[in-house]
Amino acid sequence: MTYLLYGSPQSLFTRKLQTALEFYPLHYRFRQKRGSGIEEQLELRSGTHQMPVLQTPENWLLADTTPIIALLDARYPAFRLFPRGVDGFLVHLLEDIFDEWISRVMVHYRWRYPDTAGPAAEQLANGDPEMAARIRAWGPRACRATGTETAEAGADAEREYEFILQLMESQLQETRYLLGPTPTALDCAALGGLHAHMLNDHDPAVLMRSYKVVSQWAADNQQDAAKFPVDEAPQYEATTFARQFLERVAPAYKAFLLGNKVALAQGDKSFLATIYGHEVSFLARNYPENARQMLVDRLHYQLDDSERQQAIGLLDEFDLAECFAGAPGDTALTDSQH
Repeated sequence: MTYLLYGSPQSLFTRKLQTALEFYPLHYRFRQKRGSGIEEQLELRSGTHQMPVLQTPENWLLADTTPIIALLDARYPAFRLFPRGVDGFLVHLLEDIFDEWISRVMVHYRWRYPDTAGPAAEQLANGDPEMAARIRAWGPRACRATGTETAEAGADAEREYEFILQLMESQLQETRYLLGPTPTALDCAALGGLHAHMLNDHDPAVLMRSYKVVSQWAADNQQDAAKFPVDEAPQYEATTFARQFLERVAPAYKAFLLGNKVALAQGDKSFLATIYGHEVSFLARNYPENARQMLVDRLHYQLDDSERQQAIGLLDEFDLAECFAGAPGDTALTDSQH
């Protein structure tokens, strides 16, 4: 029973899912999507042109990493990357912030700096010069869409990520993973960015030389290296990393998430949000709203009353309750990009 992962080594979400696949007791093979000769079929059946796409042993083609991980958790419950209960809600919240907010930093580093942008476009094109030129031209539009078009916004994003790296460097000297001794979907999201972007692309790789613990952690959790620690009971905690990360990042994430929600409801193509004291423009996109709704659904459908109150208390602590106060199930999961 083999899973096939179609994507790109330079894709954050491909590497996120690949990291997750390493933690499960399953067999998978990786294939480059671009140049596979079946791109059209993959996109038609998965419903998206984005990467990655996972082909299951049943010949399903799936293209959203968060539900894919949830599916694999159900198949391999002893290796869950989304724990049950409040721990699972915390993991999902942190994973969503990495997916929908911190990912903009990767876009910024890759396309802001010429020494990185050119080689990255060539790698993503997988040997197709015409495709490489189109990808290189797309890069600045991606920065504009995700709120790092201006030098000011880009500098804020870099300062934010360096703060996160400092937290990771400290936490990983105390625990094997970011929430304790057991890996979670949060670790997969963080490692996806490290593998695909920060340790691969020229300019951020220079930055990463200062973070030896994080770099070694990434090396220890890559293909044929990562193993789920099955010899001990799963343990999770709201670590120093988790709390200081939320204290720093939650206000910006909230402004982005709610701004995007309102823009979509009003039919606006873009919106402004105040990020670290600066007014920043973003493209209104469906997926961050769909991802927000997944958290709303988890809050309502996967927690009992006591757990739900604990999760709401966590949201209140970091002033995020307003983000997830809506009714469950009122947003269709479309335009998958993960």
